[in-house]
Amino acid sequence: MKLTYEKIHQLARLLTTAITDLDEVEIFEEPNTIRQEIVKIINDLAREEEQLDARVTQQITSQKRTIPEGSAEWDILYRKYYLDALRKLGIVVAPPAFRA
Repeated sequence: MKLTYEKIHQLARLLTTAITDLDEVEIFEEPNTIRQEIVKIINDLAREEEQLDARVTQQITSQKRTIPEGSAEWDILYRKYYLDALRKLGIVVAPPAFRA
């Protein structure tokens, strides 16, 4: 999911406020410095996610047979390869809860 410039800065402002409101944390930097660092971190994570998406898409398109994007098979493979790639990075994602 691509975040807009406004959303990234809104998230950064909310996180900065939440951090500065914590009594358990002593802040030595200006809030604006913290906000700018949060923006940088979010942008870096978004870039990494885009690269991961490109690798997963390439992995699917390199299959011997053509798998149409948007098909059920594409979605299943995308989810599987994406979770595998996250696992290789040390990120564990809990499976969605089963709904009866």
